[in-house]
Amino acid sequence: MSKQPAVGTPAPDFTLPGLVLGQDSQDSAVAAARGDYALAKQRGNPLLLVFYPGDDTTVCTKQLCSYTSDLDRFTGLGATVWGISPQDLDSHESFARKHRLGFPLLADTERTVAKAYGIAVPGLGLRRSVFLLDGEGTVRWKHVALAGLSFVSTDVLTEQLAAVQAG
Repeated sequence: MSKQPAVGTPAPDFTLPGLVLGQDSQDSAVAAARGDYALAKQRGNPLLLVFYPGDDTTVCTKQLCSYTSDLDRFTGLGATVWGISPQDLDSHESFARKHRLGFPLLADTERTVAKAYGIAVPGLGLRRSVFLLDGEGTVRWKHVALAGLSFVSTDVLTEQLAAVQAG
């Protein structure tokens, strides 16, 4: 297993398939835009990489719904949010529609990105984690849970984002 990238170092690059629901996610006819999400193309603004163990699990649902409810707080600070887990795009789409999630969900089905970030747990999946990257792709803050029974609040994340923006 790879080591976690240290604060102040470049984040491991990756490209994963992902999807995001259209603006009116309450309408079941709204298409989910599927495509590839490449870290190298996400430069210029902060990015929160939210690694979560599984779609439609209790803590993950609370976490991603919380972040969706507060998405304007993240975007107000110029940040983008990507959720990453080992499930496939069909699972992500069902999860996103059911809970009206407002940011892209990426499918790391082989756990290659989780391994690159040092958060893969053999036989169990991955550790619930958040990596805050600046506009250059450098890790500026991270939280890696040991047990994953709770998650980092929006307040903590926006404080960290504001600190990154302030330089």
